Amino acid sequence: MNLEEQLVLDLADPELRGNALVELSKKRETFQDLAVLLWCSYGTMAVLLQELLAAYPYGAPLSSSASNRACNVLALLQTVASHQETRIQFVRAHFPAYLEPFLSCAYQGTAFESLRLTTLGVLGALVKDDDAEVIILLLQSEVIALCLKIMEMGNETPKMVATYIIQKIMLNDAGLTFFCATADRFFNVASVLATMVHALVEKPSTKVLKLVIRCYLRLTYNNKALVVLRLTIPEALKDGTFDNCLRDDHATVQCLQQLLHRLNDDGPGGAPLPVPDPAAGGRGSAWQGAPPPGPSAAGRGAFLPEQV
Repeated sequence: MNLEEQLVLDLADPELRGNALVELSKKRETFQDLAVLLWCSYGTMAVLLQELLAAYPYGAPLSSSASNRACNVLALLQTVASHQETRIQFVRAHFPAYLEPFLSCAYQGTAFESLRLTTLGVLGALVKDDDAEVIILLLQSEVIALCLKIMEMGNETPKMVATYIIQKIMLNDAGLTFFCATADRFFNVASVLATMVHALVEKPSTKVLKLVIRCYLRLTYNNKALVVLRLTIPEALKDGTFDNCLRDDHATVQCLQQLLHRLNDDGPGGAPLPVPDPAAGGRGSAWQGAPPPGPSAAGRGAFLPEQV
């Protein structure tokens, strides 16, 4: 029996578990089959879930040591989420649902911020390889609503990872269809992106900005969304506000140019897409009666799972 196998067995012993979590977290990059061992060994995933539940934000502040322990658990779950042989079983078992409390928690401070960021890392690992079944199953959870909240209100690094997750979901056809299926869904994601752009004018971040631009670009591949974005895209993306911020990021500059070209181009087959009627508040035939883009925290309910 090698060291890694012994450490996985140690997880079952409450006295040895803390050390095993630390050591396995250190070895997760070098032990190629750790994910399979964690998933297939008897009772191990139940132990990790038990550790997660112990760290749930029930009302009391979380200590630094408890946060570190939970982060080690989440690091092992990220290993399972990253592996091609265990990823889909992880999602089918609804493990992402057990991560949601760490994203919805309103507590601030280093301990909870670390938990939030590590939790986002697990979800980022799930969407990294564009697995269609994973995306479809995530659409049935609250992950999208929680990521949008973090995009709008979080600190830079969690905001960046949350935006990455949303962008990867959008890149899947089912994800794009989901975001544009109803006016509420589209205008909620559009309002969050617009809020982010306005914040980036005051406090630029190239890493966040390039993800926002990619989200906008992907939305233009839905005809209804394209019609509305032609009138509502933030001026800061069109008037050169971010030229200095992007001067060394040629890939993002090209992405922005592609976005602006699509917004100014004709529709499929050379026929112009319908221009929204100003009398209808700029919405026209795209989504009649839909609310205009703008901050709308109450509208986050458009992404609750029962409405998928």
